[in-house]
Amino acid sequence: MITAIAIDDEPLALDVIKAFCLKIDDLKLVSTYTEPGSAIKYLNDNAVDLLFLDINMPAISGLDFYKKVSKNTMVIFTTAYSEYAVEGFNLNAIDYLLKPFDFKRFQHAVDKAREYHSFIQLKSNDAPQYLFLKVDYSMVKVPFEEIFFIEGLDNYLKIHFDNGKTLLVRMSMKAISEKLPESEFVRVHRSYIIPLKKVRSVRNKIIHLDKQEIPIGTNYVDDVMKLFKEI
Repeated sequence: MITAIAIDDEPLALDVIKAFCLKIDDLKLVSTYTEPGSAIKYLNDNAVDLLFLDINMPAISGLDFYKKVSKNTMVIFTTAYSEYAVEGFNLNAIDYLLKPFDFKRFQHAVDKAREYHSFIQLKSNDAPQYLFLKVDYSMVKVPFEEIFFIEGLDNYLKIHFDNGKTLLVRMSMKAISEKLPESEFVRVHRSYIIPLKKVRSVRNKIIHLDKQEIPIGTNYVDDVMKLFKEI
C-alpha cells in the first residue's frame, strides 16, 4: 500500500485527485490540503510515501515546498504550466501531470511511483544489516540493531550496545559513518553517532536515548534539528 497526501490551492483539483485515488486499490490518499503550511505540519509528525503537489501556489511554490520534505518521499507534481517540467524533474520527481489530466494519465504516474517504491523496498531489504570490524587480530560482526550509540575517543571508537557491553575499535568517526546506513544512523556531535530509532526525545540540544543523554554539537544543530522535523 502506498500512502499519499495531496496539496493544491484549488479545491476542485483536489476533488479530481481524490476521485482518481479511489479507483486504485493499493493507493491510500490519507489527507488533502489547500494550505501548504498545514501540510508541512502534518508531514512533521507523519510519514507518507507520495505527494501529489501543485507547483503554482500563492504562499509557496510546490518546488520550494518539496525541498523542505524528506528525501524519502516521492512526488508527482501537478500544474497547469508546462514550463516548470524541467525543474520538477531536476528534483527527481516521479512524474509531472499537466492539468487537466485524465485518469489514464494519472494511473500511469501512479504506476511509476509503485515501481520505484517496490525497487526502494527491495534494495533496502537486500542491504546487509550488520558490518564487520577489525578488533585486535579478529573480525567482529556488529549487527546494526544492537548498537546503542557510538562514541569517538581520539583515534578510537567506543561502540555501546543495548546489553551494556562496549567494543573498542581503532577507527575514525568519518570511516564508520560511511559504513552505516544513512537512513538509520546520524552523527549529532563530533564525538557521537546515534541510531535514529532509539531516540526517545530531543530537548534543549540534548538527545535522550534510554538512560543516556547525547549532546548535539554546535556545528551539527541545524542539520540535526531539520532531520528530526522530517522524520
